[in-house]
Amino acid sequence: MSLPEEKKETSVSACALADEELEILADLFKAFGDVTRIRILSVLSEQEICVNDLAGILGMTQSAISHQLKILKQNRLIRGRRDGKLIYYSLDDDHVHTMLEMGIEHITE
Repeated sequence: MSLPEEKKETSVSACALADEELEILADLFKAFGDVTRIRILSVLSEQEICVNDLAGILGMTQSAISHQLKILKQNRLIRGRRDGKLIYYSLDDDHVHTMLEMGIEHITE
C-alpha cells in the first residue's frame, strides 16, 4: 500500500535533517569508525581515567591517546575534568554508553 504523493513529501520532509546536521551525524559515526577510539570509549565506559593511565592500559603513547581523545571530544563523546595538573576523561553522557551497548548488541545478534 503506497501513500499518496502529498503524504510522502510531508513525511519525508518532516524527518529530513538539514545538511549541516547530516554532516555532524556523519562525523559522529566516523568517530566510532576507529578501533582505537572504540577501545578508549570502552575503557571510559567503565571508569574515569587520565591520559597516562589510558596509554598504559591500551599500550600506546600519550601523544597517540591525546590525538584520539581530541577527536572524541570534538564529537562530544567524552569530557574532561581537571584535577590539578591532570585531566580525567569520562563518557560525555549516558547516550554514548547506550550507543556502545546498542552496537555490541547489534553485532552479537
